[in-house]
Amino acid sequence: LVELHRGEQGVLDRIDLPPEAGRRLMELGFVPGSLITAAGCAPGGDPRVFRVDGSEVALRRETAAFLKLRQPALPPG
Repeated sequence: LVELHRGEQGVLDRIDLPPEAGRRLMELGFVPGSLITAAGCAPGGDPRVFRVDGSEVALRRETAAFLKLRQPALPPG
């Protein structure tokens, strides 16, 4: 997810985290196959905000790096 810029979208391919951490992210809507939109970030660039499944979720950059998108990412809109 970290490669997405504000407004860009991508489809989640996989979560490369231990099962418990991955399960928590899936509860928040980060399910493989879901469309994710980069919505913004804090002034220092961390955390970043993503739209997924009708919600906005803030993730630290270090966590977002473990969520891998299908290639290529989708254009905005």
